[in-house]
Amino acid sequence: MLIDSHCHLNYKGLVENQAGVLTRAREAGVTGMLNISTRQSEWEAIVATARREPDVWASIGIHPHEADGHPDLGAAALLKAADDPKVIGIGETGLDYYYDHSDRDAQRALFRVHIGVARETGLPLIIHTRDAEDDTASILAEEMEKGAFPALIHCFTASAGFAAKVLDMGLSISLSGIVTFKNAKDLQAVSADVPEDRLLIETDAPFLAPVPHRGQVCEPAFVADTCRFVAGLRGVESDALAEKTARNFAGLFKKAGL
Repeated sequence: MLIDSHCHLNYKGLVENQAGVLTRAREAGVTGMLNISTRQSEWEAIVATARREPDVWASIGIHPHEADGHPDLGAAALLKAADDPKVIGIGETGLDYYYDHSDRDAQRALFRVHIGVARETGLPLIIHTRDAEDDTASILAEEMEKGAFPALIHCFTASAGFAAKVLDMGLSISLSGIVTFKNAKDLQAVSADVPEDRLLIETDAPFLAPVPHRGQVCEPAFVADTCRFVAGLRGVESDALAEKTARNFAGLFKKAGL
């Protein structure tokens, strides 16, 4: 088993030949893909892809970049969309202070809305965080005090200290192709130490193609390359890591029914 825990199959670069993308992923040994949404206008198409493909699931959520564009989005819309059998996660959501495409107060407020929905539904929260470690950790800690919820940090690029904080809260960590980059030494060190039962892998396709595909449009098939690289960092066989991360995915995203 090999799961791409985070990809954007309906984004430019993949959607034009989605059938080919899926075929190449399956040929590379990928047995499941989680198709992620970032704005409400995408939900219908992303869920439709998941309904059509037996090895694809969907998430519903609003990326922090899009927070300003969804000022009136409340829990009700998320809860209604989450009822679909193929929707297995909430997000991606979180905080991005690197680009600041949306007001920070709006980002924080919408992040908390998503957390409430994850708590109510039991569906895992898929978190994006960039240059916002302190606020992300503080909000997560505050919200955990109100009631636990399943969650993971996707495309992890943060510090070892932040990793320790979120792992202590019970979160999982997902690694993208960034871990294969030459300048990612600190991330590689963190990746080698993530507990094996909290580790997932992803592509974030069509972005962040791993070595040896840098410069190309990323595809879910490339999760196999990231898996091999991370296995090398951790001193384990690639097949064993693929199986373990797939089991971790199944344990976190229980609604997938794996």
